[in-house]
Amino acid sequence: MSEIQYTPGPLLTASKEFKTVLWNDSSDLEELRQSISFGGVGATCNPVIAYTTIAKHPEIWTDRIKKIAQENPTWSESQIGWQAVKDMSVEAAKLLEPIFDETNGHDGRLSVQTDPRLHRDAHALADQAEEFHNLARNIIVKIPATKTGIEAIEMATERGVSVNVTVSFSVPQAVEAAAAIQRGLDKRESAGHDISQMSPVVTIMVGRLDDWLKAVVKRDGIYVDPSALEWAGVAAVKHAYKIFTERKFRARVLVAAFRNVLQWSEFQGGDLVVSPPFGWQRIINNSDYTPVERMSSEVDNYYLEQLRRIPDFNRAYDVDGMKLEEFETFGPTVRTLRQFLNADNDLDMLIRDILIPAQ
Repeated sequence: MSEIQYTPGPLLTASKEFKTVLWNDSSDLEELRQSISFGGVGATCNPVIAYTTIAKHPEIWTDRIKKIAQENPTWSESQIGWQAVKDMSVEAAKLLEPIFDETNGHDGRLSVQTDPRLHRDAHALADQAEEFHNLARNIIVKIPATKTGIEAIEMATERGVSVNVTVSFSVPQAVEAAAAIQRGLDKRESAGHDISQMSPVVTIMVGRLDDWLKAVVKRDGIYVDPSALEWAGVAAVKHAYKIFTERKFRARVLVAAFRNVLQWSEFQGGDLVVSPPFGWQRIINNSDYTPVERMSSEVDNYYLEQLRRIPDFNRAYDVDGMKLEEFETFGPTVRTLRQFLNADNDLDMLIRDILIPAQ
């Protein structure tokens, strides 16, 4: 790691002072290199980000996609697109290998997300998670926090896959997923396997929870101080973090889907992962903000009282706010699954336009 030219700023200061670690919310190679210079030690990705990265760099991916198609003449557009995503992931994972070795697998991870079209089949999700796990030794695999996904998370963990739980917006989802990971780790350890390099994380997509509550307030005519709506995701993460600590879960909380700088600054000092898109990292690192320990600071009661007026905030915040069967129909889950499924379709169309260009 000595050859890295680190970029001074609040991100680097925080990475040196706190256990809170920075991951980049993209596997774009140039962004990841810059994030590492800020002190970043991992990367996350999802179907939308993967599609955006490929679409943004036609000078790189057009010829590569044509080559994949030529080498695999019977493959569908979907198979070709997913091979491109896997190739991108392996290259990004290589950048993080020194960190992986330095931390014995605790960090230096590159996330690859399972195909959202498999969201109804736990065995298919677990099988694909194992396939992706074997792409590189520092891969971490995303599986959604739905009822089916929770089943797949436990299965994949038992097989030795480090899981990054995704499509997760609430304390009940995070706690249920962490418990499934714990069961999988315990089974694997009981079977005599080494789990020392497994380093699972459970994502809470803070901004997507905020987005949903803002839509609900407007839809249902609920009167709240709008400033409180910027604190919903922060409150959920802090509550989940306390429960993870109390229950001694092996998985760490990961924060993603940024909408404001509170979703970075409020978590400094915690033993968790914060994964902003690169654009937010640039804003933070170019600022004059001095990082301070904020993870132990409670969200102001005024904001919680305001948020408690929204039934879906209570469902997201209270550990028993939702049953397992309700995860898939929770508003942010529906929105996000549909967005990820649409990104799969978009990637298929991009491949089609490359291979069969319109005349």
